[in-house]
Amino acid sequence: MNIEKFFEQLDEYFQKNELDQVEPYLVRSLEDAKETEDYAAYIAVGNEMIGFYRSVSKFRQAFDIAEDVLLLMEELQLGGSEHFATTLLNTATAYRAAGNAEQAYQYYRQALQIYAGLLPEGDYRFAGLYNNMSILLEQMGRNEEAAELLQKALGIVEKLEESRMEQATTLTNLAMVCFKMDKADEAAAALKKALEIFEKEGGGTDAHYSAALAGVGEAYYRMRDYAASLASYEKALLEVKKHFGENQSYAVLCENCAAVCDCLKDGEKAQKYREQAQDIYKRIGEESRKNG
Repeated sequence: MNIEKFFEQLDEYFQKNELDQVEPYLVRSLEDAKETEDYAAYIAVGNEMIGFYRSVSKFRQAFDIAEDVLLLMEELQLGGSEHFATTLLNTATAYRAAGNAEQAYQYYRQALQIYAGLLPEGDYRFAGLYNNMSILLEQMGRNEEAAELLQKALGIVEKLEESRMEQATTLTNLAMVCFKMDKADEAAAALKKALEIFEKEGGGTDAHYSAALAGVGEAYYRMRDYAASLASYEKALLEVKKHFGENQSYAVLCENCAAVCDCLKDGEKAQKYREQAQDIYKRIGEESRKNG
């Protein structure tokens, strides 16, 4: 398999927002790699599938392909490799998105241990791991640890060339933790800088832009500027739908919009958003039970 052509075609589907083409293409590519015993391609495609299934909230499929790829790599004696650690990171992020915090934490810790033994301090791959791990720690209520990891990540990406988008993502994550720690001024400053980068460097189209917009929505909500909060959340909804469809994150944003609408005394709109969120959760649950 020509792996460069594989990624070119995959990127084209995402750029054109042809999400309905992505899963069939990934499945075909994985089957092609398996038939030709192209293990390197199989691992690469498998990792893309883990991320895709996570992004569209098909968690059972994400776990299945993750287990398959990890077992293959162990059979190929790649269990202590950088690529194995990267697969562990992707697997951990899928478990985190599915709400399985303990399993996610174990995979993140294992990935960190491998990276620490192989990579030089300050390597850019640490930044990605720290960012993802910090989100989990925040969800577990370990905000001080999450903030510490984000500061480490920021220290890495600020020294790298062409890393402005990574800086923006890290700043967004840091802002969310600062809100949890009641450090509103620090959160607002981080969000302002993050949005400036997203809008200038990424044209406001990066997939992570939705997280920054949601952060701004939360900031306005805390300041009781509910109209501005709703505008930011609704813009985040459009970004999530554009990149991932109506997934679990989309449902969470709908719930946030409903809460803001309550504050605006718009009960009809609040109910509409709540019903939309419940429909999505129901669909995700049915798909999960169907697959296993």
